[in-house]
Amino acid sequence: MNFFSSRTPSIIFLIFLFFLKNPSLISAQITNFNFPSFESHESISFLGDSYLRNGVIGLTKQLNVPSSSSGTIIYNHPIEFSNQDFTHIASFATCFSFSISNVNPASFGDGLAFFISPNNQTLGSPGGYLGLVNSTLLTKNKFVAVEFDTRLDLHFNDPNENHIGLDIDSLNSIKTADLFSIGIDLKSGNLITAWIDYKNVDKSLKVFLSYSSAKPVEPVLVVDVDLSEYLREFRYVGFSASTEGSTEIHLLENWSFSTYGVRPSRPRFPPFNVSDNSVTKSPPRMRVSGSGSKHHKRLGWGLGIAGPALFCVFVGLFGYLFVKKWKGMRMDKSFEAELGPRQFSYKELKAATKGFHASRIVGHGAFGTVYKAFFTSLGTMSAVKRSKHSHEGKTEFLSELSIIACLRHKNLVQLQGWCAEKGELLLVYEFMPNGSLDDALYPVSDQGLTLKWPYRYNIALGLASVLTYLHQECEQQVIHRDIKTSNIMLDANFNARLGDFGLARLMDHDKSPVSTLTAGTMGYLAPEYLQYGKATEKTDAYSFGVVILELACGRRPIDKEIEGQRMVNVVDWVWELHSEGRLAEAVDRRLNGVFNVEEAKMLLLVGLSCANPDSAERPSMRRVFQILNGEAEPVLLPKIKPTLSFSNHLLSLEDIVSGSESQTPDHMFEIKVV
Repeated sequence: MNFFSSRTPSIIFLIFLFFLKNPSLISAQITNFNFPSFESHESISFLGDSYLRNGVIGLTKQLNVPSSSSGTIIYNHPIEFSNQDFTHIASFATCFSFSISNVNPASFGDGLAFFISPNNQTLGSPGGYLGLVNSTLLTKNKFVAVEFDTRLDLHFNDPNENHIGLDIDSLNSIKTADLFSIGIDLKSGNLITAWIDYKNVDKSLKVFLSYSSAKPVEPVLVVDVDLSEYLREFRYVGFSASTEGSTEIHLLENWSFSTYGVRPSRPRFPPFNVSDNSVTKSPPRMRVSGSGSKHHKRLGWGLGIAGPALFCVFVGLFGYLFVKKWKGMRMDKSFEAELGPRQFSYKELKAATKGFHASRIVGHGAFGTVYKAFFTSLGTMSAVKRSKHSHEGKTEFLSELSIIACLRHKNLVQLQGWCAEKGELLLVYEFMPNGSLDDALYPVSDQGLTLKWPYRYNIALGLASVLTYLHQECEQQVIHRDIKTSNIMLDANFNARLGDFGLARLMDHDKSPVSTLTAGTMGYLAPEYLQYGKATEKTDAYSFGVVILELACGRRPIDKEIEGQRMVNVVDWVWELHSEGRLAEAVDRRLNGVFNVEEAKMLLLVGLSCANPDSAERPSMRRVFQILNGEAEPVLLPKIKPTLSFSNHLLSLEDIVSGSESQTPDHMFEIKVV
């Protein structure tokens, strides 16, 4: 008892400090907002065709003629649905009033949906996709949604044209409810109020509907479902709607949302062990006769000796920390002065990535690992690139930072900030919800949907545009040196965004490139670059050509024959079909013939001309952009692939820096040794 009575204040103080340092352990973040009407854009993002007018949100175009439209609104701030260690998941309740009307009664839908999504870029296709998913990649978007469907779409197993349903990662509803049976017509134009309640304890979701503002006793839809896996970490909430050849109008008049029932994570204190072996007992108090002056004298001597020693230690420690901080501030200020983008603290990035948790990893590259980051204070989501090795990666880190900080183009991944603390090198980029082009062309699952042709052609055009900018429109020419599908990201609308400048080099336009160690990824390296190690805009053009052939053919630079086990170089394969007059047969078979034949042939010819072994015959990226944009004639291409002759002083493959994700054979180049 003496132990606890004498130390309780100290223990309480330590616990107080612990919780003060970790406020998330005291209480989980509870969300509660209410929009009786919508007066401003401050807390809501508008995507696609959505708009705000007179305090009411419109989700699709308001036209008197049939059109195809898709729109989304998203609450800006991510919702925290779980505590820090995911042991407790929040319940939630939302209420909103909407109306769906149509100037042409014979014109159908398609409806609207309330959704919960892991990102704030949810904008899908029009028509039966309800603005939730993209028609080309149905499995890409992750969401939980309650749909209010006004069109019978047999493709998604709809029961009729007037129903609601619960959707999870798919537009095939887990369970639906017919609204005709309760006398509610979604397309009536009347104001309808909906309540959606999910109780995590009961693992049950209920939906209530009414023409009045009074909540009904009985729900329209009850689904026994555990949403724990879909409500971990932070999520965004919002609404989407769509039409296809319809005059249907989707309006949202008010909205409230709240979470509840999240318990705090338990702090993990080491247990107090009060056994004789672990607790230091106070020595028995000695009865001392007299005034006790001897005891005070000894105490005075002790303080006299220990005091100055402790003071010296304190001054030394303070001086060390001050100098370290001062050096760091000098470095940070020099970085800020030269680079411009925001400097993040390591603490911010660690918190935003949940301590760089494995569940936040979205990719790997030569530079290091990429994490998805939620910034609660900003209400935004970003991608954080973390160097594998602080010392070895510093050169590439500084290279990427100094280059991309000065660049501005719509087809570049935007740099948002950086961090150089605690021996860590980190870059913060805008988050690309559709991943990389590599992910889109080669989905891991066989059920992944094929990237449609219009997106492919637009990606090629965007990539040609940004390379024209880097090669010819910057103050200093930028040679990327590592153009490949995994370094081309796709934004919410599947526009190409070139990233990963870790291997890029700046050079003046009127100077020759400096010979350097060959760097890049096997399968994309130009023959002369492999031979001489000189990076130029022509070597970038070669890599671009390989990517273009991948886009058109859906095949990797080195791939197995469609029939057989022999490895085939995609450049050789397409050139052989070109020589036989069968160029169109190279187009990706997964498209099932749904593509523009003339555009496909154009893309294949451009890809081959850029991948010409003779660098002098490759077109500039400006010429490529003009060709793809219909502003210039295609480059004349020989029927037979040219061969080159090099001396036998080839670089060894050990000298080549290749990406960790590329494991391609070393026989891909047409090099004739003499």
